[in-house]
Amino acid sequence: MWRDRERSETIPFGIAAFRVGVYALWPFGYTTVERRDAGAPSFIGNVLWLILAGWWLALAHIATGIVLCLTIIGIPFGIANFKLIPVSLVPLGREIVRSDQPFSSRW
Repeated sequence: MWRDRERSETIPFGIAAFRVGVYALWPFGYTTVERRDAGAPSFIGNVLWLILAGWWLALAHIATGIVLCLTIIGIPFGIANFKLIPVSLVPLGREIVRSDQPFSSRW
């Protein structure tokens, strides 16, 4: 595959950052769900992500969501910012799915 064996520890964080970016690009009609098959490496990666990047990303989404909700036009975008908080806090072990999928097919 495309993974470099010497730098394979950075690949999950890059994929998680890409997942956050894609979800931030167009969050309408999509939601995030936790993957059942995510194990201990996802947990450890989420702890590292939370310490290094997750907390300030979540704070930025909270601040911009509040500011956007002050105007009528910005309310949908503010709600979209609030939807981005969980995936920016702990992105590993999450999957982005369409909102119209039945709950049984998400797992």
